[in-house]
Amino acid sequence: MVHQVLYRALVSTRWLAESVRTGKLGPGLRVLDASWYSPGTRDARKEYLERHVPGASFFDIEECRDTASPYEMMLPSEASFADYVGRLGISNQTHVVVYDGDNLGTFYAPRVWWMFRVFGHRTVSVLNGGFRNWLKEGHPVTSESSHPEPAIFKATLDRSLLKTYEQMLENLESKRFQLVDSRSQGRYLGTEPEPDAVGLDSGHIRGSVNMPFMDFLTEDGFEKSPEELRALFQDKKVDLSQPLIATCRKGVTACHIALAAYLCGKPDVAVYDGSWSEWFRRAPPETRVSQGKGGKA
Repeated sequence: MVHQVLYRALVSTRWLAESVRTGKLGPGLRVLDASWYSPGTRDARKEYLERHVPGASFFDIEECRDTASPYEMMLPSEASFADYVGRLGISNQTHVVVYDGDNLGTFYAPRVWWMFRVFGHRTVSVLNGGFRNWLKEGHPVTSESSHPEPAIFKATLDRSLLKTYEQMLENLESKRFQLVDSRSQGRYLGTEPEPDAVGLDSGHIRGSVNMPFMDFLTEDGFEKSPEELRALFQDKKVDLSQPLIATCRKGVTACHIALAAYLCGKPDVAVYDGSWSEWFRRAPPETRVSQGKGGKA
């Protein structure tokens, strides 16, 4: 494993509240609300407009993606990402703090944390405990939208943190990378359906290990300690000294695996961006494993 000084992947609600109180937000520190909810449940943008961390901008993951791709939530181009975050007042010198409003504490924020890292930005952190705990602890909120001065952001894709379909096929043969799937056990096994999915059966990529992302969080919505996270990986016989790819359905909760490994000192976990959404539609049937209907047992 490469030993390097790792930027802090988590900041506390207390630290952020103090930064807000002392006027630290600006070109050097930006806060993003990266909330997203399944259609017909909650309206992330509406909730942002009603209340958010003072000074936070709304990061719309539906806008900041490859809208031409047939697969869900695929990364945008370097130029599109640079333009999008530049308009949010983020430069290459900005410390970015990301949170979301999910009831779990954190759901989409690790995806945005990973997006910044895959585009070459290292000074990015997730708000530990999320907006859920920000509210619970009584920190200030506002309905005022932030209008930061646009900045110039240069994005450089770090291909070591990203895996494509072709690389995943190659890995089935070489088995160089361990493969970990972050979805719930039922969806991984193929015994529960994929939520809100049309034409997408559940199941997993042959050879992958299941580590549901919710296991990384405490009941109160905080990230578990590095010691607890290490034990989870050990229980699944995932060797953090060896190469690792994280996958899920659309490359979102896979980023929880990347974050958990990072907190254990492993910063080089790659995410398969297309994940099951792409694999199910493109891969040979014998590489798809499911205990559900029509699956390869």
